[in-house]
Amino acid sequence: MNLKDENYIYYLVGQNIKKQRKLKNLSVTKFAMLCNYSEGFIMNIESPKYYQTFSLGTLWTFAKVLNIDIRELFAPLEEDDKKQM
Repeated sequence: MNLKDENYIYYLVGQNIKKQRKLKNLSVTKFAMLCNYSEGFIMNIESPKYYQTFSLGTLWTFAKVLNIDIRELFAPLEEDDKKQM
């Protein structure tokens, strides 16, 4: 993934959402229900191959449901995270 590609931010945020969701032991189904979004929307966001757009309001909702600071969704990925995703 090229850091200069505008889709990189969607990849980065999507992978951080997936990481935080898994740390909270939330399935995609449960997370989607808590956020009031569809499972397909969540799966598209978390997919490393698909670049689903989303709003800041959506990110705020995700952070609130995950009980994290929204800035954590923009954290650089560690090498282990990249391999697992």
